[in-house]
Amino acid sequence: MEANYQELYEANCSTINQLQSSNSTLQLINQEQQVEIDTLKLQLAQIRRMIFGSKQEKFIPNANPEQLSLDIVAPVSEIKIVQEVSYKRVQVKTDKPPSRHPGRYKLPEHLERKIIVIEPAEDTSSMKKIGEEITEELEIEPGKLFVNRYIRPKYIQPTTEQITIAPMVDRPLPKVIAGAGLLAQLMIDKYVDHLPIYRICERFKRDNVNIPYNTMVDWVGQAIKLILPLYEVLKKKVLNSDYLHVDETGIKVLDKDKRGSTHQGWFWVYHNSIEQMVLFDYQPSRGRAAPHELLKNYKGHLQTDGYNVYDIFKQNKDITVLNCMAHARRMFFEAQPNDTIRSAAALGFIQQLYAIERSIKDQNFTIDQILSERQQKSVPILNQFNHWLKINLLEVLPKSPIGKAIAYTLERWKELTAYTTDGKLNIDNNPVENSIRPIAIGRKNYMFAGNHEAAARSAAVYSLLGTCKLNGINPVTWLKKTLIAIPYHPVNRLEELLPLKNL
Repeated sequence: MEANYQELYEANCSTINQLQSSNSTLQLINQEQQVEIDTLKLQLAQIRRMIFGSKQEKFIPNANPEQLSLDIVAPVSEIKIVQEVSYKRVQVKTDKPPSRHPGRYKLPEHLERKIIVIEPAEDTSSMKKIGEEITEELEIEPGKLFVNRYIRPKYIQPTTEQITIAPMVDRPLPKVIAGAGLLAQLMIDKYVDHLPIYRICERFKRDNVNIPYNTMVDWVGQAIKLILPLYEVLKKKVLNSDYLHVDETGIKVLDKDKRGSTHQGWFWVYHNSIEQMVLFDYQPSRGRAAPHELLKNYKGHLQTDGYNVYDIFKQNKDITVLNCMAHARRMFFEAQPNDTIRSAAALGFIQQLYAIERSIKDQNFTIDQILSERQQKSVPILNQFNHWLKINLLEVLPKSPIGKAIAYTLERWKELTAYTTDGKLNIDNNPVENSIRPIAIGRKNYMFAGNHEAAARSAAVYSLLGTCKLNGINPVTWLKKTLIAIPYHPVNRLEELLPLKNL
């Protein structure tokens, strides 16, 4: 009997162990499935937000937003803070006069005024004028095409029979009927206002000017060839700088080998936020070969969004790689549905860092003052943020959105905090992303480039016109002037034609 009880006991123990093991396995599977469910819910929420919601990533903490301290509303067990660091945001006094209601918008003085005098219907010959009422309205006349007819009289010397005629004025494309102003406007319409060529043709037809589509495409192509040498000068100048933001954005290119299909090409964008220059470099792929080749001789700071193709530059002793705090912030913002308390805590830290950057910008600090301000105020906050990240990394699921956000930030901590070591550096990569934004609008309008060569030419135009925008230069005025000047400008002085304020 005792042997039977012993066998029964051992069998029950074995069954219990199997059940416990099975239960642990099921709990692990359930945990993984729950993470997957939470991830899918988060993705669904992001898709719904992209389609129906606001694109802003505004974070409003529970605490008073004016109180820039680390007092975050959350249980102590959830958020561990070493010490409190606080500071006051300084309001700079200026001589700005007290604000008054602006009233009606005042029209710019530089606009042409057409004077229209409206006299009373009564006879005013015996009356004395005591004043006048002035009303201004803003009007427009649609852009008008017109023809420049150059007439050059020919003269002959009676005695020598030598013919004299004035030389023709300089024109960008002597054998083309399009003038510099028209060529400039076509390029602005396509690359700044993102109008496809066929729409421009239709607009001209409304003025009874029927220019074939292929002719207009040829005009634009020849005009771009004129400014390509200037693009090479800009490229050299950008790559010789010591601080660049870099990012990439896609563009579809027609595939000549597959009728009706497109190839995914890429614009690699290099932005100098100090000298206000931007360079677009078209490449057929998004692999590391593109930036590695272009930046093989680069020396200085390189700020990226954390894309792993740029990791190779960390091995280069002449390059200091920075990452983008805005990208780290976005991951915590998107993780809010997964873990509201921890996401709010992380966003609170980052919000204080950006508050310091706004204060620096408001006060127009010098580079040395920026460095001092960051060392005194930003570094202590970053130290506490780092401590909080390390503690909470152990308390979250690695594959959860909040876990991925924390891991992403810690893995790139050195690159994310490098901006505090030099006052000229930025906390994020936003300057280059602002230069890329117009490309997205263009993609929606003309959808694709005709071939790889056309995409490369587009990169040149985007570079020069983007630099115009960064420097506050009217692109139409600059382009018209440049198209006339560049065929006759000395090659070794092309830098003089770049759209830079300091030239």
